[in-house]
Amino acid sequence: MPARLRLPVLIAAVGLALGTSTAAASASAAHTALPNPCGFFETSSDAYYNHCTTDGSRIVIEIDDWGPNTLQCVGPGTTWIGAAGDIDGAWYTGRTC
Repeated sequence: MPARLRLPVLIAAVGLALGTSTAAASASAAHTALPNPCGFFETSSDAYYNHCTTDGSRIVIEIDDWGPNTLQCVGPGTTWIGAAGDIDGAWYTGRTC
C-alpha cells in the first residue's frame, strides 16, 4: 500500500478503536449503581431517609405523611420511613435525639 494511503487508514483505525473503547466505558458506567442520596428519597415502593454523617449522631426528622406530620429519630445511614405512596417528604428539623 502506498504511503499516502496508509496514513488515512491508520488514522481511521485509531479513531475507530478510541471511539469503541469510549463507548464501552460509558456503557459500563451507566450500569454502576449510585449510592443512596443524603436526605429523603423514594424508590418505586418505599420512602427512606439517609442521614449522611461520620460523627454517629442521631437526628430528628419530620415526615410529611397522611394527617399531621410525624417526627422520627434516625441514626446514621438509611432508614425506611414508610411506603412511598404514604410519604410526601421528610427533612431534618435541626434537632438531635
